[in-house]
Amino acid sequence: MSLTIWCNAVFAEADKQLLIEGTRSHKLVFARSASASVLDAGKADLDLPNADVAFGQPDAGQCLALPRLRWVEVTTAGYTRYDTPEFQEGFRARGAAFSNVSDVFADPCAQHVLAMMLALGRRLLPSHRDQLTTRAWGYVERRYESRLLTGQNVLLLGYGAIGRRLMELLAPFGMNLSAVRRQIRSERGIRIIPEEAVSSALAAADHVVNILPDNASTRNYVNARRLACIKPGTRFYNVGRGTTVDERALLEALRSGRISEAYLDVFETEPLPVDHPFWSQPNCYVTPHTAGGRHDQDTAIVKHFLRNLAAFESGGPMIDRVV
Repeated sequence: MSLTIWCNAVFAEADKQLLIEGTRSHKLVFARSASASVLDAGKADLDLPNADVAFGQPDAGQCLALPRLRWVEVTTAGYTRYDTPEFQEGFRARGAAFSNVSDVFADPCAQHVLAMMLALGRRLLPSHRDQLTTRAWGYVERRYESRLLTGQNVLLLGYGAIGRRLMELLAPFGMNLSAVRRQIRSERGIRIIPEEAVSSALAAADHVVNILPDNASTRNYVNARRLACIKPGTRFYNVGRGTTVDERALLEALRSGRISEAYLDVFETEPLPVDHPFWSQPNCYVTPHTAGGRHDQDTAIVKHFLRNLAAFESGGPMIDRVV
């Protein structure tokens, strides 16, 4: 089976060659207008109508209008532009496949959250701040502020590939793990919470980890009402999408102490404006949307696509298939 594969992703030369070699038995076409960032929406392209497979960030509307297109794999874990009933029902109706690359980013995002949990629990960040500023020897303060993760309650908002990997990493610490998600079915090692029980779950959590994607049902999900359910002293982490959090309400929760500390990797506006209050809020820690970062990101994305290409050819199960 020879396929025409269209790609609008920009890869380093070694990764581009990996893709070329891996698709040698097919026709590979690079788009006339490429997406330099995996977060950028691709433009409609004159070559896409001739493709059986699209890899990168194709225009969602154009994909939906092309009956020849049988499979789309995006180069991101998030897929907001394609997360609509119109797109997904349209693809299902014609038997087309849609996949993302969540598996590529699950480990880095999970390790990022674990790193921050440990850094905050062991008070590494305040000690580092002292090293850079006053050089105060906060022996008593740091020792008695330190906390163990053991036995603490973690609530995940969203439970997909990242949540599953984070659950595996947290399991050795003996933490009590719960997750809220749309599909209510049992999972080994974690308690799945129905949406109607989220208020009581928030009240019991020591750590609330937001991994929600951006779609119509999740925007401003973490709002003033839900933040008011959280017990004072809880820590909040966001490696999902910035649009899922009411930033003004979160800032107020940080200032009041209801949220003791927050670690934020994603924001409603990126880059985060230099005058945004999150930068100067003492109990807020910011990273520039790097939770999913890994030095071999593009190589892993290409290999993910090639594994799925082999499955697509054989009719086998695909990794991270959404539709």
